[in-house]
Amino acid sequence: MSPQYSLHVLFIAGTRPEVIKLAPVLKAFALKDGVRVELCAAGQHKELLEQAFADFALSPEYRLDVMQPGQSLASLSGRLFHAFDRLLNDVQPDWVVVQGDTTSTMTAALCAFYKKIKVAHVEAGLRSHSLGAPFPEELNRRVTGIVADLHFAPTPRAQANLLQEGTPAERIKVTGNTVVDALRWIEKSCKDTNTLPRAIQELLQSGKRIVLVTGHRRESFGEGFKAISTAIRRLADQHVNTVFVYPVHLNPNVRKPVEELLAGHERILLLEPLSYKAFITLMKVCTLILTDSGGVQEEAPSLGKPVLLMREVTERPEGIEAGTTKLVGVDADQIEKEVSTLLDSPEALVAMTSVANPFGDGQASERIVAAIIEYKP
Repeated sequence: MSPQYSLHVLFIAGTRPEVIKLAPVLKAFALKDGVRVELCAAGQHKELLEQAFADFALSPEYRLDVMQPGQSLASLSGRLFHAFDRLLNDVQPDWVVVQGDTTSTMTAALCAFYKKIKVAHVEAGLRSHSLGAPFPEELNRRVTGIVADLHFAPTPRAQANLLQEGTPAERIKVTGNTVVDALRWIEKSCKDTNTLPRAIQELLQSGKRIVLVTGHRRESFGEGFKAISTAIRRLADQHVNTVFVYPVHLNPNVRKPVEELLAGHERILLLEPLSYKAFITLMKVCTLILTDSGGVQEEAPSLGKPVLLMREVTERPEGIEAGTTKLVGVDADQIEKEVSTLLDSPEALVAMTSVANPFGDGQASERIVAAIIEYKP
């Protein structure tokens, strides 16, 4: 490492949510003297990664090419282990910073541990307490938690999970979630709807309500996505003043049932994945959000949008307790019922939109940077 740097930090991002949640930390580090900060694009979601890099004006120093069509989790993990092993041999940072619960996160953390490089885990301590949901993310975050030197818990509940597992208290910092920082940064450039596709702009001019839909969870592949798509089609049939806007994930296990069951309906708009700026703008103008996403659960309360969560359990129970999120599972009848309740009842809608965000205050990045710089083993 060049002598003008007292600290060398390598960030790892394999998916778009990782970029979004690490971007404000990277930008906070860039303001510090004597710190060399580098970014590795692990490439787990290659096309979506590039969108996020553009939104935050980031240019990775390192790019890994690990994606293959139809790959298994084991084959992806094997390629990531090999790629990270070579990368860390070449780069030799003081810290590896990982985020969340992806396969990239878990493999990078383990490789750093093997080489005795310190690991900082952003968004640590989330637990569903079920290894099957979300799958394989619950395993990934638990493994990452075992080897991390610093754990940045977004909430006191996440901190409590780590303490219960025996993590030393001095290695846990409650910071808030960096997605709130990212949201505030992006919002500054989302003052109008020009970032939205023309079809959505025309919807807004027509006065129709928008239900934003996202879905990608591996545990819903197959029958789960068929049930989700069935519910959305029924709802679109019933609610003539509402359009269901669905940016469809690139995974063929998602796209196939969604396109087969939903394409061609006049009140269902299927889109390619949006940039983060466009997605945040769409969140701001929609009426409610039907999703299985982790990040959306954290972002929506800042925008005053209710979330109906298409999962059986969540590692983010704070939103449910605050009243911003409601679990609806992947049962078509239940999804139909809960979405209709919010569309038909202004009172029910207001009850879920007038709640403060329990996930942070927008200052998480500064707390994380300070903790890494001040770390004493």
